[in-house]
Amino acid sequence: MKKNKVLIIITVILLVGAAGLLAYDKLGFGKKAEVGTDQSIDDVLKVSVDIGEIATNLLDNRYVKISFTIETDSKDAKGELEKRKFQVQNIIITELSEMKAPQLEGKEGKQQFEDAVKTRINEIMQEGEVVKVYITSYIIS
Repeated sequence: MKKNKVLIIITVILLVGAAGLLAYDKLGFGKKAEVGTDQSIDDVLKVSVDIGEIATNLLDNRYVKISFTIETDSKDAKGELEKRKFQVQNIIITELSEMKAPQLEGKEGKQQFEDAVKTRINEIMQEGEVVKVYITSYIIS
């Protein structure tokens, strides 16, 4: 009789624990909020760095003038990115020097370039990471 009571108690405890874990997961507790969701523009600006305009030649001897704002995941990352601005500019110029004008055309081309720059910058970041790279102006001639 005692074995049955102990077995029932253990089963109830396991069921309550499983229900608790399921509720915890379904209600989203413990999940890190995605950066960029439900952020005010003021919050985004507090962790963003304006890289300014860069003018350089492309691989096909065309010329590009392009500006960026880069969003980070924290104020510490923003501070580091501001210090690494010259390295970021170098990354952008290096990436652009290997591209031809058609590769930057259209939404998809710009998105791929933004992603490539983000990846390269995150390789050098130590205090956080880049969340999003925004092209803020763009001219090819």
